[in-house]
Amino acid sequence: MDMPKAPNSPYVLHYTSYDSKTNGAGEKCTLEVDAVIGADGANSRVAKSINAGDYEYAIAFQERIRISDDKMKYYENLAEMYVGDDVSPDFYGWVFPKCDHVAVGTGTVTHKADIKKFQLATRLRADSKITGGKIIRVEAHPIPEHPRPRRLQDRVALVGDAAGYVTKCSGEGIYFAAKSGRMCAEAIVEGSENGKRMVDESDLRKYLEKWDKTYWPTYKCLIYCRSILQVESSKEAFVEMCADEYVQR
Repeated sequence: MDMPKAPNSPYVLHYTSYDSKTNGAGEKCTLEVDAVIGADGANSRVAKSINAGDYEYAIAFQERIRISDDKMKYYENLAEMYVGDDVSPDFYGWVFPKCDHVAVGTGTVTHKADIKKFQLATRLRADSKITGGKIIRVEAHPIPEHPRPRRLQDRVALVGDAAGYVTKCSGEGIYFAAKSGRMCAEAIVEGSENGKRMVDESDLRKYLEKWDKTYWPTYKCLIYCRSILQVESSKEAFVEMCADEYVQR
């Protein structure tokens, strides 16, 4: 991404276009734009281009496992989360149902080198329910632990994982990615008066102010919950608390 050479000059994006008519190398293209929304994930190139800074991160590892239809019925209306030092000293293990398979995984911030050991323990926890399953895909990726130091510069704003919008306790990011993307788009539409004027940093800052006001209390609460999960004696009490219907709501 080339930065503007003057206050109202465009950003120039360089990318490769792929389609069935070109060879494997694709076609080098450029695009001039008034504003950029960085929605390119935890390893965001847009974030690097504006020196947005780094964040602490957890590493997540999961295996997608295809199990029999009978076993899939068990997960028809539920997902499983496991806590304990065997599956992760500071995160949790999980079995999340997908369309025709389950995702079995775990994560950690403090013991990244042991992630495969924790993954094996998670599989053992779920063993009776996934026995006979076939691993169809293995995935690993970083999970941001907090928002980046900078999420906005001039006419460039970050959303989702690129901004670091993942809750520290649960690792949930999809909801906040969708919400931040919508808020940022709405700020651009409003600030540009539906495309009649050039947006500036003050227009995009309205998105950040709205996001922080709406979701920062949630983050503070879940940071506290994460501190509970780091104490082994508190984990079972935390699980029992989460079983309460009021807490779930």
